[in-house]
Amino acid sequence: MLGKRFNRMALGSVAGVMLMAAAACGGGDGGGTTASQEPTGASSEAPKDALKVGLAFDVGGRGDKSFNDAAYTGLEKAKTDLGAEIKELSPSADGSNRGDLLRQLADAGYNPIIGVGFAYGEDIKKTAEEYPDIQFAVVDSASNAPNVTGLLFAEEQGSYLAGVAAATKSESGHVGFVGGVESDLIKKFEAGFVAGVKSVKADAKIDVTYLTPDGDFSGFKAPDKGKVAAEKMYQDGADIVYHASGDSGLGVFQAAAAAKKKAIGVDSDQRQTVKESDLQSVIMTSMLKRVDVGVFEFVKAFQGGAKGGSNVTYDLKVDGVGLSTTGGEIDDIKDKLDAAKQGIVDGKITVPAKP
Repeated sequence: MLGKRFNRMALGSVAGVMLMAAAACGGGDGGGTTASQEPTGASSEAPKDALKVGLAFDVGGRGDKSFNDAAYTGLEKAKTDLGAEIKELSPSADGSNRGDLLRQLADAGYNPIIGVGFAYGEDIKKTAEEYPDIQFAVVDSASNAPNVTGLLFAEEQGSYLAGVAAATKSESGHVGFVGGVESDLIKKFEAGFVAGVKSVKADAKIDVTYLTPDGDFSGFKAPDKGKVAAEKMYQDGADIVYHASGDSGLGVFQAAAAAKKKAIGVDSDQRQTVKESDLQSVIMTSMLKRVDVGVFEFVKAFQGGAKGGSNVTYDLKVDGVGLSTTGGEIDDIKDKLDAAKQGIVDGKITVPAKP
C-alpha cells in the first residue's frame, strides 16, 4: 500500500531472480524484463573471488541528498549484508572523466562496477568491451553489451502520483515543475507529473522550466538556478513545485521556504535527507526512485552468479517508485493516491513517458 516503504526482501527476491534470469537469456540486444514479471532461467556458479564492488557517481556526487545518495545507500547495504569491499568515485564537474573512473575501478580489480546515471551509457559500453570479464550495471540506461545490466525505473509512474498529490493539495490550481537537464530521462518526470495533475484538474496551470539544455549536466548541481526558477513560479502564483534536478533541488526548497509554499522532492525521501530544519517542512512529499534497491539487488544477483545483457525495470507494481509519507501531509489523500496507483498497476491508466 502507498504510504509504507515496500518490503525490500520481497522486491529483492523478485529482482534478484530476474537478474539471474538475464544470465540464461544472454545477449545485448536491448531486450529486458520488468522486475515484476515471472522469472525464467537459472543462475550460474557463484564467483569464487572476494566481492569487490565499484561505483561511479553521476555529477553532484555523494552528498546530493538525492539520486547519488540513494545509490550509495544500496552500495552500503552490499557491504553490510553481503560482505562486499566497496569503493566509490565521483566525476569532475563537467563529467568528462566518467570513462576514466570506470577504467580506474576495473584496473583496481573491482567487479562488478556500477555507473550511476544515463550519462554513463556510452562510457559503460566502451569500458565493458575493454573488460569483457567484468560485469557492469548502468542506472537509467539500457543494456548495451553482454556484460552490462540496465537498471531502469518507471519515473513517469511515480511522477504521476506526485501530480495527483500536487493537484489535489493545490489551493491555487497552479503548480510547477523544475527539471535539471532537458533530457529524455527528465522529460519522463515532467510527462508523468503533468498527466497526474491533469487527471485531477484538467484546467490546472503548470509551469515547466529546465535549468540547462540536454548535454549540459551542470543543471543537476546548480542550487542557485533551481532557486531562481522556483522563485519565478511561486511569484507567478504556483503554490507547489515538483523538482527533478538533483542537487539543484535545494534551491527549490529554499524558494519554497521563502515564499511559504510547498515543494515535492525526488529520488530519496528528501524531508529526511535534507538537513536544514527550516526546509524540511516545505517538502510535502517526495517521489521515491529506489536506486538503492536496484544497486543492491544487482550486486546480490552478481554474487549469485548472474550475468548481464538484459534490463530490469522497477515500476509501481514492485514499488520501485512511489511517494514518501514523512510528515503526514498526504495522509488525508491516501485513498485517492492508492486508487491512482492501482489504476496504473492494473493497466487502466496509461502514463505517458514523453511530454
